[in-house]
Amino acid sequence: MKSATRIQLSVMMFLEFFIWGGWFVTLGTFLGNNLNASGEQIGNVFSTQSWGAIIAPFIIGLIADRYFNAERILGVLHIAGAALMYLMYSSDNATIFFPYALGYMILYMPTLALVNSVSFRQMKDPEKEFSPIRAFGTIGWIVAGLLISFIFHWDAKENIAQGMLKNTFLLSGIASVALGLFSFTLPKTPPIKTADEKVSLKQIIGLDALKLLKDKNFALFFIASILICIPLAFYYQNANPFLTEIGVENPTGKMTIGQISEVLFLLALPIFFTRFGFKKTILLGMLAWVVRYLLFAFGNAGELSFMLLLGIALHGVCYDFFFVSGQLYTNTRAGEKYKSAAQGLITLATYGVGMLIGFKVAGCVTDAYKGDYKMIWIIPACIAAAVLVLFMITFKDEKKTAN
Repeated sequence: MKSATRIQLSVMMFLEFFIWGGWFVTLGTFLGNNLNASGEQIGNVFSTQSWGAIIAPFIIGLIADRYFNAERILGVLHIAGAALMYLMYSSDNATIFFPYALGYMILYMPTLALVNSVSFRQMKDPEKEFSPIRAFGTIGWIVAGLLISFIFHWDAKENIAQGMLKNTFLLSGIASVALGLFSFTLPKTPPIKTADEKVSLKQIIGLDALKLLKDKNFALFFIASILICIPLAFYYQNANPFLTEIGVENPTGKMTIGQISEVLFLLALPIFFTRFGFKKTILLGMLAWVVRYLLFAFGNAGELSFMLLLGIALHGVCYDFFFVSGQLYTNTRAGEKYKSAAQGLITLATYGVGMLIGFKVAGCVTDAYKGDYKMIWIIPACIAAAVLVLFMITFKDEKKTAN
């Protein structure tokens, strides 16, 4: 790959995740403090991510893969998304905010697949070339959080009270316009299918891979993937409001510790996965969810603040050791014919169905225990523990297969 192309793809990834990290992390805090949204309303807004994930395969399968260059669709989606971002910035209540957020997520979620498509099509050896480029996406998310906390201070309590947190939508909107325009300069990535080539619903959303569920172990992993997304939704929805409410300074910036740990544990994952096998790796990921929420439940902004920071830092284990190792496991179980379909099915199950259920549960629990963060964190810890025990008892160890 040419150096110029590598730089282009790295900038693309940086902006792609800078946009997401620039508004999504503080979304719960903004909705609760500035739009007076209830827990259920906040959960509904967060669930737009899930609806976007469910609809995204149709945009990619029916349009992007058949009619237009991927980089052009990427540009159009981000420019249109910037307009919706401005409408979110201008909203003064949760009811008005919701349809704009839904429209934005329907446009944004397909871009996650598009940036990967643009990248892979320029690579001769994706297994070696993709990771360093994808790392710039995580860096973009981190930079967005650091800017919000340490440069603009929008997440300081006094600034939240003044409504300054809505500026995050302007920040992401500007970045979205920049990426939209920049996308038209990216290497040409034409459709991989002809317009008259037939494509079925089963192919689009990965239903061809449903036959893998005949394998008891894969079926158990599939169910566990949906269930573990319930506690994951609690983190997305409640972590930033929780840290803000209890008086942690620069909460958004400190939450970037989670992304830093994600990069570090991603490097350790292949070693752990190879040495201990899939079952032990994924169980460790589940255990990390239990521990992190207990740390949140019993930590505070004073003497026990280290517990909160440790809970944030566990994000790398939580995410990499469950979701990334799950992608690797799916890849090995699917075989050459169903690899793409299987990955699509797992994505639909987790970010679609699982997170949709998770945000609904998190919203109801937040309303039921409003202000009682100990219970708000203990409940997802118990859910994660239940999934861990179920998986540990029923899943047959496949260490040799994983190797």
